[in-house]
Amino acid sequence: MSRFSFEHPWALGLILLFWICSRYCPARTQAIYFPHVRRLLSVHAHRSRWLEILKWIGIVSLLLALASPVLTDEYKQINKQGRDIMLIIDSSDSMRQRGFDPTDPLKSKFDVVKEVVSDFIDKRKNDRIGLINFASVAFVASPLTFEKKFLRQILAMQEPGIAGKRTAINDALLQTYNILNKSDAKSKIAILLTDGIDNASRISFDEIRRLISDSDVKLYTIGIGSYRDFDAPYLKALAQAGHGKFFAASNRQTLQKIYEAIDRLETSKLKSKKIVQHDYLYIYPLFVAILALLFFIYLRTAKGVE
Repeated sequence: MSRFSFEHPWALGLILLFWICSRYCPARTQAIYFPHVRRLLSVHAHRSRWLEILKWIGIVSLLLALASPVLTDEYKQINKQGRDIMLIIDSSDSMRQRGFDPTDPLKSKFDVVKEVVSDFIDKRKNDRIGLINFASVAFVASPLTFEKKFLRQILAMQEPGIAGKRTAINDALLQTYNILNKSDAKSKIAILLTDGIDNASRISFDEIRRLISDSDVKLYTIGIGSYRDFDAPYLKALAQAGHGKFFAASNRQTLQKIYEAIDRLETSKLKSKKIVQHDYLYIYPLFVAILALLFFIYLRTAKGVE
């Protein structure tokens, strides 16, 4: 919001000084006697009033310019330092299993994952987020985007078995790192969720671990379900290579806490800077003062009024 003020308000006090001087310090003039003086005075009275008006317009405008009127705008510039995040979700056939949510045993693991991940997406206000769906094959369900509503719609459309029945974790990571390594974001994160063991990838574990180690992408891995379902040492090794952390979730509540923990660990930074913009307006009263002075000189000279 704009705010009007004077940079040198003390200058406005000089108006009172000029007024006092005009009342109590009259200029000395030479007395000249003419015949028909009354008619002569009435002719010049109108001109004198205009000269007086112009004089005061000039004085007040000049002092207003000296006081330096300023229009000030203040606003905050917010620099968002978000992250690029790829969500890698297992949609193999085993994700159809029910009972992962004790409060609603009819929901499948995949249904619960979609709900928890959707909540995570809502919290990441300043980040670009993408989605990789994998099973027998891996594909990019959504590229990195700021459009959270669009991303949640894409997530809601995903179903178990859409990419096959087996589990290709390494291939999914390969696609993820191909995307994130091209990103120019200062912070890049991959979050892998699976309930199985890699049994369909074309790239080997050693190759993918080397790729992860050489990248600046931080990798979090999440195994859901029973420890019999997923290979914990394998997921730990991947997270270690990616300078991240491994988590295990046996139910919905645990999974929700894991995504909340990752959200806290990877808080996006907001830097705000206050910007003040000044518009100096002294040129306008100064212009009026100059015009008034020019008209004053013109009338005084042209009409011979002393």
